[in-house]
Amino acid sequence: MTDLADELQIYGPDPEIEALFAELISSETGRTNPYHYYARFHSKAPVYNSSFGAIIFSRYDDCQRILRDNRFGKEEDTKSRRQERAAALGLSEKELQEATRFFEGRTSLLFLNPPDHTRLRSLVSRAFTPRRVEQLKPHVEILTEEILSSLVGEVDVMESLAWKLPATVICELLGVPVELRETFRPLIRTAISLIEPNQTKEDFFKSIEAAETLTLLLTDLIEMRRRDPADDLLSHLISVQDGTDRLSLEELISTSVLLFMAGFETTTNLIGNGLYALLQHPREFESLFNDLTNIDLAVEELLRFDSPVQFDMRTALTNFNFGGIEFKRGQPAMTLLGAANHDPTHFTNPEVLNLKRDEGPPLSFASGIHYCLGASLARMEGRVVFSKLIETFSSITLVDKFPERRDSITLRGLKSLNVQLERR
Repeated sequence: MTDLADELQIYGPDPEIEALFAELISSETGRTNPYHYYARFHSKAPVYNSSFGAIIFSRYDDCQRILRDNRFGKEEDTKSRRQERAAALGLSEKELQEATRFFEGRTSLLFLNPPDHTRLRSLVSRAFTPRRVEQLKPHVEILTEEILSSLVGEVDVMESLAWKLPATVICELLGVPVELRETFRPLIRTAISLIEPNQTKEDFFKSIEAAETLTLLLTDLIEMRRRDPADDLLSHLISVQDGTDRLSLEELISTSVLLFMAGFETTTNLIGNGLYALLQHPREFESLFNDLTNIDLAVEELLRFDSPVQFDMRTALTNFNFGGIEFKRGQPAMTLLGAANHDPTHFTNPEVLNLKRDEGPPLSFASGIHYCLGASLARMEGRVVFSKLIETFSSITLVDKFPERRDSITLRGLKSLNVQLERR
């Protein structure tokens, strides 16, 4: 464990490490196997001072401390930062103004710092509780059984299960009408790519267009629930209050979008990445087939082994010393969550999939005040899905040895995963 009473050794800038990082975030090889690059960061530059201003952290303990240290927060939405991003994307002044109008007044928990974050998270947590998630489990089991009942032979698990189940669950949870659910799914995926660091100008405007369409759809849905409340999370979010404090329309919209992201994307990637990992490690998969009593530890290990979320950014909110590193206000810190989950100073033989591993939680859902809202939902769905797959099928075999991955790096997932299923 790194002791911050001792100074952290910082490396760089260094051309070799710069090239390594560029390849990690922009190449097909980096998307396919980022863990090869993380291992090199661990051995060569676990704390790296990059040429683009961010200090990059790859060790578990360093990342966890940054995520829990309230001197770090989310990047402030300043004019200069917008101009920097505009320059990176090649936006004109007019295009920058269009983008600026969209981001003005943003209230997503993803981007807020205390005290605004504290207020909004407190209100949301009153409606979206672990107890409410656990109450969903019997229904999620039924939904999973219904989906699996029609699957046999060669199946694309991503389309048939990993997409379908989380999307259905979060839509039901929020109260999205059945006829709108297929409309929401591609919009969420397109809007979510705003958090990717390697977006093109075209991707950027597609994301904004999708987010604007989502805003219109959610505005109509919120107004419908105001008139006719139901037993769903959106109705609870509308009604929740702390004294006279309630969520505004903008806060309801941004929170709903965030819950879609947290409860849908992370679970989809957990199912896809997790099943692919199991299929690549048949002995471990067989041990789960023979004994499901360790399903909780197994899901934690699958989250660690190939995390649905790989990166998380923080920004210094003031000038301060962190383990001997002098941070200036506005300086970014990048935590490599995927690397932290493969840190050999924290996990024993991290490159090995061990479904009985019990070395503490991974950082797949970050940590601290921005800990993922959908973590408990993703974990519950993961436990249900992997248990039901084993209970339903006598054999699950991989058809494509190297399934295609999505063109994203912050959110790590598969486009498809074709398997052969044999029923019991």
